Amino acid sequence: MSSTTTLMTEAPDVPTAPTSDTPAKPFPLIRHSLILAGRSITKIRRTPEQLIDVTVQPIIFTVLFVYLFGGAISGSQHAYLQFVLPALMVQTVLFATLAIGVNLNTDMGKGVFDRFRSLPIPRSAPLVGAVLGDVVRFVTSITVLLGFGYAIGFRVQTNFFQALAACLLVLFFAFSLTWVSVFLGTTVRNSGTVQGIGFLVMFPLTFGSSMFVPVDTLPGWLQAWVKVNPITHLTEACRGLMVGGAITEPVLWSLGWSVAIMAVFAPLAVRMYRSRT
Repeated sequence: MSSTTTLMTEAPDVPTAPTSDTPAKPFPLIRHSLILAGRSITKIRRTPEQLIDVTVQPIIFTVLFVYLFGGAISGSQHAYLQFVLPALMVQTVLFATLAIGVNLNTDMGKGVFDRFRSLPIPRSAPLVGAVLGDVVRFVTSITVLLGFGYAIGFRVQTNFFQALAACLLVLFFAFSLTWVSVFLGTTVRNSGTVQGIGFLVMFPLTFGSSMFVPVDTLPGWLQAWVKVNPITHLTEACRGLMVGGAITEPVLWSLGWSVAIMAVFAPLAVRMYRSRT
């Protein structure tokens, strides 16, 4: 009896494999999130039709606004192209953020995330990996839009580094807004509802801003909303960085809105994700 007790007491601890319920630690979370982001990129590479919305939509919106409305709004299609292209860069990336909410909702309905739970990875890694993987879609959208805009006459009137800063600012804002889409995707019951609610949110934000017309041409009651709309600040920041104008104030407002949106919706999205998986 005593020898058995001694063996049990002196037996070394048997290492146990981590489970999906293991509290998330920074380095495993980062490593596994990056691996799963790579999985998302591989899926895009094998099914490139997933990029059709972020490659065709920027071209359609550019042709629509510049050649149908440009002459009536600005009197010159070329001048309107310089005015509207930074705004279209914001709009196309923001609409692209809706896709992750739809995809997450579909995957959760199919039990994909239940399979992830059986893996020895931090529980939040699949969610963070999906968000990081979506950055590829945003970069593709910006690249297509700027390439097409350059082909039809758009020119950066500041310098390369300021234009690059505008692209990075849009990516950062889109990354923060992605958490709103993730929150919707983990909250509602079907993907069609995610898309419907997403468009209801996006249309007042994009069209109720300075994207397509100068603010002073709008009625007073609408100007009050436009001036506090975060999309107005982001649009003005991109215009300032790409074609000239105010930079510091709209950039600071855009960064502040990005941090605030992420601070509110990232914890909410993770909490809803944990409650449903």
